[in-house]
Amino acid sequence: MKMEELIIKSKKLIEEADVILIGAGAGLSSSAGLTYSGERFQKHFSEFINKYEITDMYSAVFYPYKTLEEKWGYLSEHIYQNRYSDTGLTLYKVLLEIVRDKNYFVITTNVDGQFEKVGFNKEKIFEVQGNYGKIQCSVPCHNKVYSNKEIIFEMRKQRKDLKIPTNLIPKCPRCNEEMTTHLRVDNLFVQTEEWYKQHERYYKFLEKNQNKKIVLLELGVGFNTPTIIKFPFERLNKFLDNTKLIRVNKENYFKDDSIISIEEDIKEVFEKWKS
Repeated sequence: MKMEELIIKSKKLIEEADVILIGAGAGLSSSAGLTYSGERFQKHFSEFINKYEITDMYSAVFYPYKTLEEKWGYLSEHIYQNRYSDTGLTLYKVLLEIVRDKNYFVITTNVDGQFEKVGFNKEKIFEVQGNYGKIQCSVPCHNKVYSNKEIIFEMRKQRKDLKIPTNLIPKCPRCNEEMTTHLRVDNLFVQTEEWYKQHERYYKFLEKNQNKKIVLLELGVGFNTPTIIKFPFERLNKFLDNTKLIRVNKENYFKDDSIISIEEDIKEVFEKWKS
């Protein structure tokens, strides 16, 4: 089937579905403009690039900064650009318009908080890998996370020569060790009470709607963590009778006749679904 025919077919399936389960990966945010390298990186991190010779936002997080003041000097800009700037909102707003009137749920490996920012129901989002808007104890000594918005804005305001003042280094309110980003990068990631509530709401959503007409809308999901979205979606598509999997990704390596694979930029597909 030609690509245009696939897009038309997928649009019809979405319109006729009782339930939409969105599985969102890094490709969705990348299509929205939240890229970690290239022009966006050059624009917002030129001073850091000149000083540290970093090549992209991701690897820059692991750069061996000499002091915590330097480390948080970078992280303050990294977190701001990926959580608090307006970049990427337009595409996510289009997605919300596509599913607004549907019974939907979102499971995502993205940590940029875009779904909540544009108006998706917070109770219908499962952020499996964490969120740039939160910080946790680096030990961790307790199972709680904290909003970082106020401190990140203050870091950017007071940052000088790419360093933040020592008094702004975030410290754990219980053990006084350094705080860190609430991202699943190792086994120290804190799965909070809210994380488990999101997890429970996700599985209750699946259980409640398993016999309805479901569209699994997989957007920009690669093979970095396929066990979170990609493989479970394939199993649901196989075992639930009234379910159809629509996979939108520029590169879909494995073909399956039971899956509608659309190999185009997500932004272009959304525009065609809207029209």
